[in-house]
Amino acid sequence: MPNLSDGELIRQVRDGRKDAIEQLYDRHARIVYSFAFRVCGNETMAREVVQLVFLRLWTTKAEFDSGKGAFSSWLITMTRNISIDVLRRERRHQSMVSIDQLEDNPGNSVSDDDPESILMRNDRQEVIATASRRLSPPQQRVIELLYWKGYTLQEIAKMGGEPVGTVKNRLHQALKTLRRHLQGLRGEL
Repeated sequence: MPNLSDGELIRQVRDGRKDAIEQLYDRHARIVYSFAFRVCGNETMAREVVQLVFLRLWTTKAEFDSGKGAFSSWLITMTRNISIDVLRRERRHQSMVSIDQLEDNPGNSVSDDDPESILMRNDRQEVIATASRRLSPPQQRVIELLYWKGYTLQEIAKMGGEPVGTVKNRLHQALKTLRRHLQGLRGEL
């Protein structure tokens, strides 16, 4: 393949030319990796970002407009956005792990077999379950998908065929209900 411009290559990518995406990868993978590594601070996440960036270029037939700026600037913007998404997903995952560790190690108990610890843990789980039952099924679904399964608000909206604003409002109302129900029990948990 002759040495084509990035704009010509992206047009060929839209036409499904595998050699065009390979050439774009060869040209830009190092800069995408470097930028992703600076944002994420982690080699594994940076590699994942590189894969996601080029996968998005290939699968979504991304719309690059050379009249709006250089391809490299557009690619770095896409890299930044995907890096932020990866970081958010990782933070959600870390907070879920922390909650699981907290439940596994209540901290103040002598052991997991201590009857008092078992009762406290069961009480805490019962209070949380009771609070979550106060939510409507759509609110429960948003909480589950966002916090436990790691989906973004945009992905949840797309799954439900709803506007993102509706999902945000539902999440806000669900959190308000949970906060109101659990507020008086904060010291007991």
